Amino acid sequence: MIRVLIVDDHAIVRTGLAQLLGTTDDLELAGATGDGDEAVALAAELKPDVVLMDLSMPGTDGVTATARIVAQDPAAHVLVLTSFSDQARILDALQAGAEGYLLKHSEPEVILAGIREVVAGGSPLDPKAARVLLTNRRSPGPEFKLTGREQEVLDMVADGLPNKLIARRMGISERTVKAHLTNIYQRLGVTDRTQAALWVQRQRRAEQ
Repeated sequence: MIRVLIVDDHAIVRTGLAQLLGTTDDLELAGATGDGDEAVALAAELKPDVVLMDLSMPGTDGVTATARIVAQDPAAHVLVLTSFSDQARILDALQAGAEGYLLKHSEPEVILAGIREVVAGGSPLDPKAARVLLTNRRSPGPEFKLTGREQEVLDMVADGLPNKLIARRMGISERTVKAHLTNIYQRLGVTDRTQAALWVQRQRRAEQ
């Protein structure tokens, strides 16, 4: 049985999602809240298999809550379910550690399949979110500049360090390193660490 924690500040949405889970034989409600801080606490207390996370909430938003949940439990599965499909929110959520990004207008079957998919190790993406990521990858433009942490990760990747050692040196989880890498790959327009390392080597040669 897959246990799901629902996080959404609209009671009617929480109720609807809880009822949707009740129509299945393999999914059940572990808990529900409309508050980001409480979501972090409940995730630690209830240990749900999946946290179904909205992004727009008063106080602690979904991106911050996602990052805190993943930081306290790197094995946590967070699936974003929101109304927003803009590039910044998608990238922020995935960088925070979310494993999938679905929109609320999705068919019920898509949402249920997405919950099962993240538990199985997949990364369900709404087609709009996938297009945003592809566009960002093809056209880095003003979003190209990496953050300081991303640059640190990229430099260590270029030096041949594995994720586990990068995580230890930076004092973060391997899950967070992977999230940084996902964002780095998208911004550089590459698909794996080898291509990213080659990109750094080319940059270093150009600067010499």
